[in-house]
Amino acid sequence: MSEDWPQGWYQGEGSGAPARGASGPGTQGSNSPPHRAWPDQPPASSRGGSSSYRGSSYGGGRRFRFWGQPGHRAKRIAIYVVTLVVVLVLAVVGSYFYINGKLNRTVTLPADATATAGTNWLITGADTRNGLSTQQIIQDHVGFDFGTANSDSIMLLHMGTTGKPVLVSIPRDSYVDIPGMGWNKINAALAGGPALLIKTVEQATGLQINHYMGIGFGGLVNVVNEVGGVRICLPAPLKDSDSGLNLPAGCSNLSGTQALAFVRDRHSFATEDLQREQDQRIFLEALMKKAVSPGVYLNPFTALSFGSTAASSITVDKGTSLLDLYQVSQALKSPLTTTVPIANANYQTSNAGDAVQWNRTQALELFNDLAQGKPVPASLISGTQVG
Repeated sequence: MSEDWPQGWYQGEGSGAPARGASGPGTQGSNSPPHRAWPDQPPASSRGGSSSYRGSSYGGGRRFRFWGQPGHRAKRIAIYVVTLVVVLVLAVVGSYFYINGKLNRTVTLPADATATAGTNWLITGADTRNGLSTQQIIQDHVGFDFGTANSDSIMLLHMGTTGKPVLVSIPRDSYVDIPGMGWNKINAALAGGPALLIKTVEQATGLQINHYMGIGFGGLVNVVNEVGGVRICLPAPLKDSDSGLNLPAGCSNLSGTQALAFVRDRHSFATEDLQREQDQRIFLEALMKKAVSPGVYLNPFTALSFGSTAASSITVDKGTSLLDLYQVSQALKSPLTTTVPIANANYQTSNAGDAVQWNRTQALELFNDLAQGKPVPASLISGTQVG
């Protein structure tokens, strides 16, 4: 069948074939079909390989890429990533200003304090029942005393100088000179408002208080519930009918109501309030660690809800920002902890009953070191042990 095709149709054979109609040696006679010359093929590509169609090409032979092909897919991914980052940044910034705007900035700091090293926070837990329903008051075992608020917890946090932050508990029964009121238990100063308590602490310690933060019973319960509870480990079971505390030995995840009972319990211990202060420091550290844990801050719903609840549950001074509170939370995760050095835990007074008398020599050494930004001697750091 191949004999029916014209001779020289393929390149190479046609290159030496005579023109149509010519005769000569090796040609066919006149009765043979005329020889058909096959058109010359285009030259091979200078880039090597076949010059057959590869798709549209431009300039240097680069292949045109349609949307969805590798080049544009990379651009599309980059656009998605940039968009996501912008959205996240806007969400974080928006959340910051939203929560920052919910802070209760109602406390005015005294203006006559002498500046000292670092930053000092006065942190209080007051026995206020504001905002609690009758059912909550009964459930939380806090009683129906709506009179003047007292401080169940007074702590001084020093940060921003050499070494680790230092958290100092000030016993609520400390016998001190309250400006305008004379000598009395320090928790009586809160009756005159946070500003009077701040002035009292500044006068007693010689430290300038740069920021104030206070929280009541209801606020504490709400904050703990928002983070899903706080884990506390006990060496022995604790049961107290006054606070409603009933916890087994070992580790428990405390609800808001249980946490409030834990930080209020003092009747379970021979040293009463002095051990309660240590438990309060244990709890505060555990709460801060939970609040800044990945399970909270990586969950936008939990983080926003917790931040909003915490901001609306605490009272701060007018100069406090959300960034300041974040720095405090970091400092409270693992500070050096102690109680003001005590000379007599059952000091008999003429006007306030039993009170706590400071060891003035050791207390002044502690506070003078903090005021000057010096490391506090280990002998003045009593540490913390859970009751």
